[in-house]
Amino acid sequence: MADLSYQYLSFCHQVRDWENISTCFSVLNFELSFPFTLPELAVGGIYTVIQTKAKITADEWGENYYMMGPYFEHNFKTQVEGCEPPNPAIRKAMDSLIHNGCQVHFGRWLIEGSPYVILFDIGSAAWNLDRWKGDLWQTCNIGLPYHDREANDSASLNVLFQLTDHLGDKPNVISHFHEWQAGPGLILSRSRKIPMATVFTTHATLLGRYLCAGNADFYNNLDKFSIDKEAGERQIYHRYCLERAAVHCAHVFTTVSQITAVEANHMLHRKPDVVTPNGLNVKKFSAMHEFQNLHSTKKTRIQEFVRGHFYGHLDFNLDKTLFFFIAGRYEFSNKGADIFLESLSRLNYLLRVRNDVTVVVFFIMPAKTNNFNVESLKGQAVRKQLWDTAQTVKEKFGKKLYDALLKGQIPDMNSILDRDDFTIMKRAIYATQRHSLPPVTTHNMLDDSTDPILSNVRRIGLFNSRNDRVKIIFHPEFLSSTSPLLPMDYEDFVRGCHLGVFPSYYEPWGYTPGECTVMGIPSVTTNLSGFGCFMEEHISDPAAYGIYIVDRRFRSPEESCNQLTQFMFSFCQQSRRQRIIQRNRTERLSDLLDWRYLGRVCFCSTRNKQLFDERENIWRGKSPLRGRNLQQNQAHSGRPSASTGWGEWKEEREKNSRQQKTTTSSRNIGQVNWILEVYSSRPRIPVEKYRERETERRKHNYRRGKTQS
Repeated sequence: MADLSYQYLSFCHQVRDWENISTCFSVLNFELSFPFTLPELAVGGIYTVIQTKAKITADEWGENYYMMGPYFEHNFKTQVEGCEPPNPAIRKAMDSLIHNGCQVHFGRWLIEGSPYVILFDIGSAAWNLDRWKGDLWQTCNIGLPYHDREANDSASLNVLFQLTDHLGDKPNVISHFHEWQAGPGLILSRSRKIPMATVFTTHATLLGRYLCAGNADFYNNLDKFSIDKEAGERQIYHRYCLERAAVHCAHVFTTVSQITAVEANHMLHRKPDVVTPNGLNVKKFSAMHEFQNLHSTKKTRIQEFVRGHFYGHLDFNLDKTLFFFIAGRYEFSNKGADIFLESLSRLNYLLRVRNDVTVVVFFIMPAKTNNFNVESLKGQAVRKQLWDTAQTVKEKFGKKLYDALLKGQIPDMNSILDRDDFTIMKRAIYATQRHSLPPVTTHNMLDDSTDPILSNVRRIGLFNSRNDRVKIIFHPEFLSSTSPLLPMDYEDFVRGCHLGVFPSYYEPWGYTPGECTVMGIPSVTTNLSGFGCFMEEHISDPAAYGIYIVDRRFRSPEESCNQLTQFMFSFCQQSRRQRIIQRNRTERLSDLLDWRYLGRVCFCSTRNKQLFDERENIWRGKSPLRGRNLQQNQAHSGRPSASTGWGEWKEEREKNSRQQKTTTSSRNIGQVNWILEVYSSRPRIPVEKYRERETERRKHNYRRGKTQS
């Protein structure tokens, strides 16, 4: 976060106004991320982090804050307003890059806060790719295969060190890198000793994603994995090397949650310096009932869709129907869809025995499809036709009733509606007859037989029959207001639901339950997600505030499944008034997730104390930054090939490891010399004299306060 830059700027104890520090000194704050302005990656957590915190960061740093990423022509035309850079140094550096053949584009990103963006055309610089890959190999012996396009693009995006190298007057620079794709820029910047402070944030370790996707018992075997071997077997060793080298080269290393900090300590062999939880831009309503009214309005729209989807089998009361949902990337085990389906099977049994509530569950996860399901489209067409018929008959009925009342007569109900009206209504009723069950999925799946969700639906037998109290609707596309089937944006859909269920096994943070909380919708999460750990740490009784936390870390899968079932069943037993009260409590937690709190209060208050405690190191000539020698802390070079084999590669690794243990790690004091030059006008004070001054100042303040009292 931008506040982490105080790790780099707050060496001078004279600076007291932390929020206006960027206006006091000529400091440029660059933030580099690969999924920047990519709509196809807009569902990911990294994109949400960068987009939502742009406003508070831009407000804090003003024209000294620049976001960086790859250039895509279509996205630039639709999301960015081109303009000239206000800083002459940036303009000069861009001209130098353009003169050397790298196309650079500048503008304002059309989001809240309108931050400046610098976008680099990767294709225009492709002719330099081999040279940059050679520099990376000579620097830290990390080779990138030609067939890995994403890794090659990340190497082409290392232009940050070129941009800072072209800055004429050498202003002070802070650079914030996100994920391994931005790693080459950080590594080459440190290897060339470019004077800038660096922050690296991992939102989830690369190898952790792969291991959990393979259904590994990840958290119980963190200390048992052979990291290099696992990465080599999955053919991502070069990516892992980039990530690990970037982590060890950065002055400040951050993660988004405590659970990810534990993971990074084992996977990347460095403990994060600080945990920076993700936030959202919270828009508070002036009155509490406003978001409750929004829930009622959006729920009505979902009910209309349900009427069409279950036409012919609409034998349940919609006023006693609850809407649950799960959304996110289609990672069946990581997102907890497996345990969720098993819990729904058990919930169905409990509701059939003890309750008259019906639960409609939506699975919003993108999968491979070829078109909408014909039955789903037909259901919405039948619903619309019935609505039009009812409106026609109602108008005719109302006109005849009105005329009869004007004449002072009690109308004869048999004469108000003629035979044609009854015929139209009978035809409409016959059109709603259906001989098949309502479809489970709204689209035609390309791999219906092997799809994990549909396979488990067949196993547990939830086919939307009349006896089932739990109905399932699998929507294998992200929601859009332009959809002919369910024309709702994701935010509107969430507001209309009653409960979000996200029993994830691997979730470094988890924006989906956070979004539910901000909108006042209760949710289910786990203690293996960053959001769940954050709520457990800050709230004594999360369930009372609509945050149900399933224990998936210290309980068996069977026990976790039973706990999730109990959470959902107890929610179904609540009355409407109880649910309204709970939504009010949930909405109050939104302040905890507001960037205004996380960005300025939480981070500054926790980091500034540590920085002031370390300020004496500055006057001793020692750096509180974790300067590292690049060659000593690099990830092991190369990965085993068919020619070398695991034996030779392992011997070389052990040899390098012994050499590293015998070498003394030296602190890179030169990395902060340029920072001290900013304050060169202030005479250096010895530590002893500085302590005497502090003691005298405190005594003076104490005596003055005692005299005034």
